[in-house]
Amino acid sequence: MNKTGSETRAFLNEFIPLVQDASNVDIVVAPPFTSIYAAAELLANTSIHLAAQDLFYEEKGAYTGEISPSMLTDSGCSHVIVGHSERRQYFKETDDILNRKTKIARKHDLNVIFCIGESLDEREAGKTFDVLDRQICEGLKDVPAVSIIVAYEPIWAIGTGKTATTEQAQDAHHYIRERLAALYGGAAGEIRILYGGSVTADNVDALMTCADVDGALVGGASLKADSFSRIVKFSKK
Repeated sequence: MNKTGSETRAFLNEFIPLVQDASNVDIVVAPPFTSIYAAAELLANTSIHLAAQDLFYEEKGAYTGEISPSMLTDSGCSHVIVGHSERRQYFKETDDILNRKTKIARKHDLNVIFCIGESLDEREAGKTFDVLDRQICEGLKDVPAVSIIVAYEPIWAIGTGKTATTEQAQDAHHYIRERLAALYGGAAGEIRILYGGSVTADNVDALMTCADVDGALVGGASLKADSFSRIVKFSKK
């Protein structure tokens, strides 16, 4: 919940020139609903994709305050985030709800960034893989692998300044890749797995050396054009 329409315009006017020479990377920005139109105008002639932070699981109707998938596509969105940890934590979104959201997003040809991750209590109890398995199997039930991106965001590393070590990130991503292969077979090879959890310009290079980390879901560090552009231009040694 950051940036008004005017703030979004100012951010993109600074950010776009900084990444115009970025290659071999897909860039997606996800402003609040009220800033989507402003972002769409500025991104129209760029290679940067536009995402929404959420959507509702019905086409239309008496759901005051909600946003439908067709509203997003009409506004210029090509992607949508589903199941962000904050939606799961603060708004009590269940695996069933997120499965419904994912299905309707794909029905409208929106690329889905599907978020999964465990809490600190779950990690310390040794339940990380059990949680990831449930979220994948129930959240992606009967959802084809096409245009699905999975984002692993350990809840204990979001907004806390803590980041999973490269070993922790790789272990989780490798497990996720195995579960996706079990669910989708060869089609799982097309699914990218992003890491999200206090990603910064200082740690992105190390995270991106992990064999099964395909990108980053960036939080606070994406609010400033210089730090976000540095993340986009990570150095994979």
